[in-house]
Formats: sequence, structure tokens, C-alpha cells
Amino acid sequence: MRLRQYILYIFLLVTTTISAQRVHCSAPRSVEVGSKFQIEYVIDASDVSAFRLGNIPEGIEILYGPNQSEVSSYQYVNGHLSGSTTVTVSYVAMATHGGNFTIPPAMVVANGRRMSTESMRVRVNGSAPAAATAQSRGGGREEKTVGNPGHGDLFILVSASKTHVHEQEPVMLTYKVYTTLNLTQLNGAMPDLKGFHTQEVKLPQQKNFHMETFRGKAYNTVTWSQYIMYPQMTGSLKIPSITYHGIVMEEDRSEDAFFTGGGYKEVPRDVTAPGITIQVDPLPAKPKDFSGGVGKFNISAQLAKTEVRAGDPINLRLVLNGTGNLKLVKEPAVQIPSDFDKYDTKITDKTKLSEAGVEGNMIYDYLFVARKEGTYTIPAIRFTYYDTGSNSYKTITTQPFTIKVDKGNGNGGMSDFDSDENKDIRPIKTGNTSVHKIGDFFFGSVAYWAIIVVLLAVFAFLFYSFRKTVLMRSDIVGMKRNNANKIATRRLRRADELMLKGKSSEFYDEVMRALWGYVSDKLNIPVEHLSSDNISEKLSALGVDDNTINKFTGALHECEFERYAPGDTKGNMDRTMESAMTAIMEIENSLNERTKAQQHAGSGSALMLMLVAAMMLLPLSAGAITKQNADNEYAKKNYTQAIADYQELLKDGVSADIYYNLGNAYYRTDNITQALLAYERAHLLSPGDADIRFNLEMARSKTIDKITPQSEMFFVTWYKALVNLMSVDGWAYTACLSLLIAIIAMLFYLFHGNDKVRAGGFYASITFIVIFILANIFAFEQRDLLINRTGAIITSPAVTVKNGPSANAGSAFVIHEGTRVDIIDKSLANWRSIRLADGREGWITTKQLEEI
Repeated sequence: MRLRQYILYIFLLVTTTISAQRVHCSAPRSVEVGSKFQIEYVIDASDVSAFRLGNIPEGIEILYGPNQSEVSSYQYVNGHLSGSTTVTVSYVAMATHGGNFTIPPAMVVANGRRMSTESMRVRVNGSAPAAATAQSRGGGREEKTVGNPGHGDLFILVSASKTHVHEQEPVMLTYKVYTTLNLTQLNGAMPDLKGFHTQEVKLPQQKNFHMETFRGKAYNTVTWSQYIMYPQMTGSLKIPSITYHGIVMEEDRSEDAFFTGGGYKEVPRDVTAPGITIQVDPLPAKPKDFSGGVGKFNISAQLAKTEVRAGDPINLRLVLNGTGNLKLVKEPAVQIPSDFDKYDTKITDKTKLSEAGVEGNMIYDYLFVARKEGTYTIPAIRFTYYDTGSNSYKTITTQPFTIKVDKGNGNGGMSDFDSDENKDIRPIKTGNTSVHKIGDFFFGSVAYWAIIVVLLAVFAFLFYSFRKTVLMRSDIVGMKRNNANKIATRRLRRADELMLKGKSSEFYDEVMRALWGYVSDKLNIPVEHLSSDNISEKLSALGVDDNTINKFTGALHECEFERYAPGDTKGNMDRTMESAMTAIMEIENSLNERTKAQQHAGSGSALMLMLVAAMMLLPLSAGAITKQNADNEYAKKNYTQAIADYQELLKDGVSADIYYNLGNAYYRTDNITQALLAYERAHLLSPGDADIRFNLEMARSKTIDKITPQSEMFFVTWYKALVNLMSVDGWAYTACLSLLIAIIAMLFYLFHGNDKVRAGGFYASITFIVIFILANIFAFEQRDLLINRTGAIITSPAVTVKNGPSANAGSAFVIHEGTRVDIIDKSLANWRSIRLADGREGWITTKQLEEI
């Protein structure tokens, strides 16, 4: 059978190879100008070695192709194998002009045979749209585009955000590539320019083209390069043209290439980006205190301490925020009292390039030391700049500061600005972890309460069991009942000895004592009060069946009868001994079975409760592969990919470890704001984690605003620290463990014989009950902090906090990116009332912060 199948397969391949006789081609009969359509060739063959499209007429342009795919199908029916293979070659085209067009035949070599397709006719309706202007306007900015885009398959457009500016006013220059070719390489650079301070905007090295229609024609388009340019001179400044050297891949349509199966070749192409002229006007007459700043700015200042001792360092932080030529402005002048020693200023650049120029913050840290006691004033710091919005000079100021200097103690020392520069964040947390919903806690869950109930039920069960044992030890009646079988057995053993000695009278007396004594102890009835009737009644009440009761009473009667019966003495004694032993044995078995059933029912219930609780606590397995991949990307310093992986993990829930690792990845990319958000979220989930607290403090040290929290009573601080020792579920597990230990200690107190052990058990049980109660309180508070969280991080470079929820309200103070605030009012849709750690309050818009 297998040989037959092989023969059929070979036959199929042979017949398929020689059966390629047809090429099907298709295209729409009618299309509109500017629309895309598909030209498709379907070849019934398994081997297509060459395909050559005919000369496409003007008015139809090939955008993509050729795209080649192959499909094979086989059938085995009634012992016969059949199959077919088709190769599809397709192109995406676009109609650029109206009219009737003929797509000529294509040439193809299939299974070694050269064939041609049919021609196809396409009607294009409509006419080419009028040339669209390349100028665009948005947000009040002027943009001019130059180039030679009237025709061609590869060209560059150059656009300037503004072509008429003032001196020092930034201009965004953009070079954008348009092509219909397979462009694989393009090299060119901006020459050194006179009259401009130029900064290149960092764009991705991997260029991602997208489709864009320009003047009715579709192109692959990408922004190739961008520059921020600051005019340093006035007049008409020329940005020269730039020649880019590129390489495109083109199909090799030579005859040799056709017969060898076709292919592609690299073709060098040069493309010139045209020059552009910028008209630069001089600034109006400059004030004496002009900083050189051109743009839109604001300024704020912070003083770390207003009361110091002579010789102590004082830190003044000045923050210049805005958009413009931030890196080219002069350092603001601070008037320090003559009795102060001033040291070098530390300047921190927290800016980034944007279309409007450089935006962000320039931070100036001034360090000085007061040498004499007294009260000093640092005047308001002034900053004058040219506002491009109003085309006028503006002066902004900070508030003045008053410093009280007390007598020094000789221990003053210098403050070190770089105290944190030699420190580093702690490493990521590796290994498996699990995510859960933000409100999904073990504390308060069904499993949590089930464990509490089971522990209490086990305590009740053990208390009952141990109590019953203790009572039984002190219960004489119970002891007699339990020892009844042993006493009866000893008497029957003695009776057996008498039987062997042939002392029948003494034998029957001993058997009678064994039977009456056994039933007297079991039923707790004196022998003199026993009778056949009450014996039957009492045993029946204990659950002994009638047959066993009859055997016992029968043994009593037989013993009395045989005591005086004539005949075989030896046989009578054997029969009596057997009846007595059988009756006692069956009563014992019956009573024991009842006791075991009761005990089994009780222990089974407790065991079932414990099993249910254990099943509720079984952890769900969570895949760690994705987290491991994210950790590996972090280890390889691919921080951007690690961020994406951690964020993908967090779509399924929250995890302190993943937020912590995400914070580390953001920190490594110098995105301190997002690092703070991630660390704050990790800290909410696991407030007792030392690594999270350390990295959170490191990130906070990188922020601009240094805010001193309001003082509070020491016991409030201690209480908060105690609550933050563990997470919600950490306190929940502590509560469960405390309850378990308290139960064990209580059992020692109740049932141990040693007085010292009992005293220790009593105090231990009280202690752990208190811990159980406190753990529940702390868990509740932690859960409330998570569910009703109010913290937020400022995400805008600088925020002017308003006195009311209105843009026209007065300004209260300025805070900067990365500062933590608490939201105290969310009632308005677009505004939030916030409070800082130092107690200051105000209003900001929702887009200026992100909630933790």
C-alpha cells in the first residue's frame, strides 16, 4: 500500500509539472482617478522562474509589487491522489489620469515554458485634482514648504515653522522624504551655518515610512531630519540646499536577467533638498537688564531654610521655566548680602527640544554662608526677556526672602550639592511574581474569613476534645465503664483456670460475677438493682441490637441453669464460657462502633473545614515568562523594550515588584517623572519594602522642588511608620498567624499540668489576640489608602498654581515636574484642588498631573 502511495505522489508531481497551460489575469474594469486598485496574475504551475510585467501606460502608476504567493492543495479520493499548485503575482496600482488604458501582456516562465498573458483594459473616470498647496498652518504658526514636487519618484520637501522671526527666536526646520521607490539608504548632513545656533532633534534611526497622498499621488513618506535653529544675526539668512546620496532597489529587466529568473539591483540616486531663506528682524532696543532670553518664560525660587546659625550653609534654588532659547540666556543675578560668602552656582539642565524650541527647566542652585548673626533680606530676583507672543519685553520676579541668622556654634559646614551623585538605585527584583486587581485583597476576602472561622472551629473542637479527656480522667463512673471489659476479661480468665481444675461451682460463681459486674460497670447500676428487664432496656438505649442483648441475657440464664444442671460438667462449662465471652464481645463491638461513628463525624467536619480553607489559600500559578523577558531586556540595557514589557504585564493587574522594576527602567532612561509614578505605586502596594523606599527617595532627590513637610506629633509619625511596616495582605497574614498562636497558647493555658506553662500560655494568648486586632486595624487602613488614594505627581515642566479653579484666578505659587501633591477636591471636571506636603493649597488643571 505504501509503495502504491509513493507511485501516486510521483505521478501527481509529474502531471502537475506538465499541466501548466493557463495564466489568469484580473483587474477592475473601471476605477476613479486617485484610487488604488490591484492587478493580479494567477498561474497554474508549481514553478514560476521568471515574471515580467509589460510597459504600464502613463496614467497608471505601480505603487507596490510584485508580491508573489503560492498555494498547493491535495485530495485523495477513492484511492486516487490529485492536487494542484497556483502561483499568484500581484501589484497595487493607482490611477493618476482619466481615460481608457490597456495593460499589455506580461511574460512568464512556468515549469520551464515561456508564456504570455492576455492584455487588460481599465477605464479611469474623472480628472487629476488641481495641485494642492504645500503650505500648512496650525496653532497660529507660519510654515513655508519648498521643494520640486511637481513630478518625480523621489524628492525632499523642506519646511520651516516660521520664515520671518526675531533675533534668537527659534525656527524648526524639517526635511521630509517622498518616494515611490524602494529606498534603502540616504545620507546627507546639514552644513555649518553662519548666523545660526543649530541643534538637531533626535529622531529614530529606524525610519518608518507611511503612505501619504501629495498632489493626487501616493508616496511613501518619512520625516528624515529636523533642526532647531536660533538666528544670531539679522537680515535675510540663507539655509543652503543639501544633496543627499541614496540607494534604491530596482527590478533588473534585462534579457539576461529575464532568462535567469529575474532579480533586483542597487541603483544610486542623488536627491537635492532645496535651500530656504529666513528673514530675521532685530530685537527692539534692549533694556539694561535684558537676559538674552527670547520666548515665553516664568521664574520661581525656593529657600531651604529661613532660620540658620552663623556658619551654616544656605541653599537658594532658582528655576527658570518656559520655551525659547533657554540654554542661551544669562544666569539670573542674585543680590547676596555683603556679610554672606557666595560659592559657585550649580546649573542643572532639564530641557528638551520641541518644535517651539528648547522647553523645560534650567535650575540654578546658589550656595552661600552667613558669617555674622542678624536678619538679612535677599531682594526679589528679576529676569527680563523678549516675549514672542506679545512682541515686547517682559520682566518677571520672584518673591524676596528674609533670613534670620543666629549665633553660630562653630559646627557649620558646607552643603554638598553632589551628595547623591555617587549613589545608585537598587537593582530590579527578579524571579516570579503575580499580578492582581487593585481592589483584590486577601484581607476581607472569603478565604480570609474562612481561615478565621476554621481556626475558631478547630479551637472549639480541640477544647471540647481535651475537656472531655480531662473530665473522663476525673469521672469514676466513666473509668469504671471503660474498664468494665478488662475486669470481666480477668474474671473470665480466672474462671477458665477453675474450669481446668474441675471446680464447677467456683467456675460458675466467677462467670456470674464477670457477667453481672461487666453490665453493672457499663450501665452504672449497682448489681443488686440489676435484672434482665432493666439490662435489656439500658443496653437498647445505648444502641445495642436486640440479638446481642438476647445473647447476653441468655448467657446469664444459661450460667444459672448450668450451675445446677446434671450431665456433662466439662461440656456445660465450655458452653457457658463461650456464651459469656461471645455476649461481652458483641456488646463491646456494638458500643465501640457507635463511639467511633460519633468521633468520626466530629473530626470529619473539622477536617472538611480545614480542607476547604486550604483549597481557598492555594496560590494560582502565574506565568513568569513575560516578566523574565522584561527582566532580561533590562539586564541587556534595552530599557525602552523593558518598559513596554512591564507595562504589558500591568495591563492584567498590579504588582509591587513589576511597578518597582518599571520605575528602575524609567530611571535609567532619565524619565524621573514616570519613575516616580511607578515607585509611588509600588510603595502603595508594598510600603514596607526597603528597596522601594530607597529608590523612591533617590528619584525624589532628582526633582526640582524641595518641599519640607509640615511637622507633626511624634506619636503620629510612629503610628504611620507602624502601619506602613507591611502591606494590606502582609497585615492580613500576620492576623491569621497571630490568631493561630493565640489559640495554641490558650490550649496550653487550659490543659497543661505545669502552672508556669499555663501562666505563659495565658499571657501569650492575650498578647497575640491584641496583635490580631491591631493587624486587622492596620490592614483596614492600608486598604483604605489604596482604594481611596489621593496622591498625584506633577507631569508638566512647570505649573502655576491658582487661587481658584479658573485661568483668570490669581497665581498662588509655582511647582515643577515630579513634585508629589495630594488631591483634596475632585468635584470639578477639569480642575483639581491640591495640597503640598508643606500645607500650601491651590488649584491646577487635570492635564498637569497624573494620579498615583
